[in-house]
Amino acid sequence: MKAIIIDDEKKGRETLSSLIKNYCTGVEVLDMGGSAQEGYEMINRLNPDVVFLDIEMPNGNGFFLLEKFEEIKFQIIFTTAFDNYAIKAIKYHALDYLLKPIDIDELRIAVENAKKKSHSLTSATNYAAFVSERKLLMTSRIALPIKDGVVYLGVSDIVRVESDGSYSTFYTSDLKKYMVSKNLKEYEDLLPQQGFFRSHKSHLINIKKVKKFLRNDGNFVEMEDGSVVEISRRKKDDFFQLMENQN
Repeated sequence: MKAIIIDDEKKGRETLSSLIKNYCTGVEVLDMGGSAQEGYEMINRLNPDVVFLDIEMPNGNGFFLLEKFEEIKFQIIFTTAFDNYAIKAIKYHALDYLLKPIDIDELRIAVENAKKKSHSLTSATNYAAFVSERKLLMTSRIALPIKDGVVYLGVSDIVRVESDGSYSTFYTSDLKKYMVSKNLKEYEDLLPQQGFFRSHKSHLINIKKVKKFLRNDGNFVEMEDGSVVEISRRKKDDFFQLMENQN
């Protein structure tokens, strides 16, 4: 398995390279780089199987590097000393990471996991979801893979998202709709929780687009686009609390 190491600290690169050489059979470190840009060029040139990637680096962190790739074809093992948010995000997407100083046993396990996940569609999907979430946090836009390409929506333009089995339909302020082949739960996790509310098992609404609350044989809201969405009985109190916090 071919590997490269991207870390802005020379000592960190050399230590990790030595540990891999001494304790990880079947792994060859092809090269090492000290910045996100250098790493990007190195990956394109060497086509590694696995990249050991530091998170905090000057002039573009590890996430910045990943976001430069339209498709991630390599395994990633993050290395970090302190970024608690990053660790939470990485664990959520079932990606591998190593805390500095790097433990030999944890390194072995991470490398074995990378070997097992090589060419894994699930792994590639997890990386893509992770990068997508980072992009959403940074740009307030979401990329939706639709039938004939990708549409980029501003989060503030989304009125609601409706579930149809394993599909989700996005309704926007300009009265357009886009169907994507992902379930509603994935977008509930991805969209900002302070702005979007799962009003019903089939509906995710943008709180800022709620126009009116309706009580008519149940609980409903009228959205800015004129659509009417049900609020389930058990979600009603949560809805009012969230609306109060928005004001």
